[in-house]
Amino acid sequence: MLLAGACFALMGVFVKLGGAWFSSHELVFYRSLVGLLLLAVGIALHRGMRGEVKLLGPNTGLQIRRGLIGFVALVAFFYALTRLPLSVAMTLNYTSPLFLAVLMPWQLGERPSRAQYVTVAAGFVGVLLLLRPWQTPASDLVAGLVGLFSGVMAAFAYIHVSKLGRLHEPEWRTVFWFALVCALGASVLASVDGGWHGAVSFDQAALLLALGVFATLGQLAMTRAYRAGQTVVVASFAYSTVVYASILDALLFDEKMPILAWVGIFITVLSGVQAARFNERVSK
Repeated sequence: MLLAGACFALMGVFVKLGGAWFSSHELVFYRSLVGLLLLAVGIALHRGMRGEVKLLGPNTGLQIRRGLIGFVALVAFFYALTRLPLSVAMTLNYTSPLFLAVLMPWQLGERPSRAQYVTVAAGFVGVLLLLRPWQTPASDLVAGLVGLFSGVMAAFAYIHVSKLGRLHEPEWRTVFWFALVCALGASVLASVDGGWHGAVSFDQAALLLALGVFATLGQLAMTRAYRAGQTVVVASFAYSTVVYASILDALLFDEKMPILAWVGIFITVLSGVQAARFNERVSK
């Protein structure tokens, strides 16, 4: 999971750099296209020889719905990445366990416990300190709220992935449909928005390739981590992405955030780890 965290943090770096030339819709498209091609090659090599490639299954509708929800989350996340410090955007996206702590019990017909409500409340105190609406410019505040929305949608995407797992859908099929839906959806948005840029230079192509490769490697490493390790431990280590992002912020972008923002990140991460523990108990 530490490898996955590093890959996602590096993906965020390339999204921020790419934001100087491309719209967030285009970045989602290229990230998904590279991932789709890599997955297609992998599926053909490892499964095609045994005749086991079946992209359509009994749960294709659920796969598409999960893909659409994940697509909305990814667009919102990339929008936040291009406009906020890397560590802030990552922290906001990783609020999904806080939302899951409330959503999962209701999904099972239960009421969240008082401890869950306290954990979620503490997490949003951290978000409040991170965004500081009383002093943040309106444009940055909007980007922050969009980043928080990406955490909400990521929580709903997780619920759908959990359902697909219980239906014994293969992981590669879920990842493939997600990449396909994102590539198609982003191409439509970029076309409607007029966001397509013309010729891509060699440097830009290398940046887009790196973005897609690190995103795909991170996703595969995360999938392997959840399969091989205890969910609570893996979910806790997922927040290593925020640590890596904070280091990269300082090294590459010379970001200097006020102490309140760092306190907000710390509180949000601790609350997210605790929420992940609650979510593991509920899922059992």
